[in-house]
Amino acid sequence: MARLYGEKGDTWPKVLSHNYKRYGGSRSAMRYKHYGIWQGYTWEEYYLNVKYLACGLSSLGFEQGDRLLIIGDNAPQWYIAELAAQANRGVSVGAYSELAAPEVRYIAESSGARFAVVEDQEQVDKLLELKEDLPLLRKIIYWNYKGLSHYEDALIMGYREALGHGLAYDKEHPGLFEKALAAGGVDDPCAIVYTSGTTGVKPKAAVHTHATIRAGAESYLGLDPWTESDDIVPHLPPAWITGQWSLVGCHLLSGCILNFAENPETRQRDAREIGPTIVLNSARVWESQAAATQARMLDVDPFKRIIFRLLMPAAYGLADRRLRRERPGMAASLAAALARFVLGGRIKASLGLSRARICYSTEAVLSPDALRFYHALGLPLKSLYGTTEGGPLAGARKDAIYFDTVGPRFDGTEMRVADDGEIVYRTAAVFKGYYNDPQQTASVLRDGWFHSGDSCDVAGGEVRFIDRMGSLVRMASGDILAPQLVESRLRSSPYIKDAWVLAAPDGKYAFAIVVINFTTVARWAGKRSTSFGTFAELSQKTDVYDLIMGEIERINSALPNGCRVKKFVNFHREFDADAGELTRTRNVRRHVLAERYRTLVEAIHAELTEASVDAPVGRQDGRTETRGFCVAIASVGGGTS
Repeated sequence: MARLYGEKGDTWPKVLSHNYKRYGGSRSAMRYKHYGIWQGYTWEEYYLNVKYLACGLSSLGFEQGDRLLIIGDNAPQWYIAELAAQANRGVSVGAYSELAAPEVRYIAESSGARFAVVEDQEQVDKLLELKEDLPLLRKIIYWNYKGLSHYEDALIMGYREALGHGLAYDKEHPGLFEKALAAGGVDDPCAIVYTSGTTGVKPKAAVHTHATIRAGAESYLGLDPWTESDDIVPHLPPAWITGQWSLVGCHLLSGCILNFAENPETRQRDAREIGPTIVLNSARVWESQAAATQARMLDVDPFKRIIFRLLMPAAYGLADRRLRRERPGMAASLAAALARFVLGGRIKASLGLSRARICYSTEAVLSPDALRFYHALGLPLKSLYGTTEGGPLAGARKDAIYFDTVGPRFDGTEMRVADDGEIVYRTAAVFKGYYNDPQQTASVLRDGWFHSGDSCDVAGGEVRFIDRMGSLVRMASGDILAPQLVESRLRSSPYIKDAWVLAAPDGKYAFAIVVINFTTVARWAGKRSTSFGTFAELSQKTDVYDLIMGEIERINSALPNGCRVKKFVNFHREFDADAGELTRTRNVRRHVLAERYRTLVEAIHAELTEASVDAPVGRQDGRTETRGFCVAIASVGGGTS
């Protein structure tokens, strides 16, 4: 693939060095909010932090090929740590801050991490708890000092102390850092990126080189050029492959500015202050944001609600025509322009999207209803298709975004659809294999072709993602049920937060385990004087079942008859990522749910009208105990018994 942004260097530390020499201390590379005040790192400060942390790691025994585990929320130190490891010709291994100790142990053990850079006391405590199980681990470096001043374990060290070690080491070994940086090569392994774990018990460790990640980054940049004037407010740290392509690769190649929220809870507010021009989120974030916005419109004063109901249909009409590849008429365009002027600006500003010019959705199928909503506001939101192992495959250009496809394949990508519908492709971004697992590698990578396990079809050069091959079900009607598609449509309702869709054993109908949106449904119930005490109680109210049934009937109307949801259960609680029921990007882990709630599924198969599930109950002493809880099984159109 041609170098779209010049050579700049063949490794990420070399690209950083290029930017340092070009911009020095005159331009910001990153901003972060601390105690309500935006502060920044110039390219010079970014480079020097990487240099001295790399030297600090070398002084502690970090060697070529070593793996550096990084755990935390988005912060400059995450990126500094990754590039410091790579400058020493090592490998970064990212992990989400929400991971429980057993999950951290699995990643640290399977990657063979010898060093760790972590955010705070919580992450330090996890690793100290595990240190007997991690004999390879030599040092834990933390960047947030709160609560750690009294810790005396020799295994831990503060970030500032590590930089101090690095400064001294650089004075003792002048030029050693620059020599190591120059020795790095494009084919050096630079990152181990773990898959989300939706299809297996454990995530898989995909090994990438500078060449493969750069190829992925350049696919994005070839689709939509980024500039040094662009701002991005990251949602997730680069523990996922899309973050490696965009937040590491596209950022370094374009020279744009990364802006880090003070904490995850303030991200929306902080994004409104920055007004990012590039917005990259998982489909789940886009969907929940759209549903929350539409739910708020149900509670505004009557005048605003009337304006919303009068004007939005025109905006939706224009979006529908364009997404269906139809040319809108003059009257429709003028009506939509009025709607966007009156409503769109305010809604986009409230979401921190007032300056957004590039909007990407990744990780899962994006609900068509969510896509319509954002296009009605005038936002060019589009889905991208790619995999951790195979790299980016397809994406649409701004003027060619359609309802039913993710767009044409990226330049330089070869693909074919196997006889069973599986998409198989190869590109310069294909991974090098699973770490220490040649057998698993051979099962998906053959002669450079990556076998994705995803069902897709191609028409007119456009790729349409359907679902995972193992999730598709041929129904008795002959229709093919794609659970992800139905789930995404269900989540587009402001009253539904999550859904897990399955098929009856004989394929006669689909059924859904629904998780209500507690905030929205509680507000709805309050207006109707419906009494409840807990999430579980609210979920089982007859009028709440009727509410959800109405939403399912609305969504069913857009589905093939054989794929319509005919039975459903309002689940008694939210699905829990910490319990392994969701991935960290909030996709359902079907194999976990199927095993854990087998009796519930069997009750639905048996045509029962209720089932018992386990529910945690809090006690006065702070402990919890598990008790049986009865949930109703409803037939769509038939109500609950």
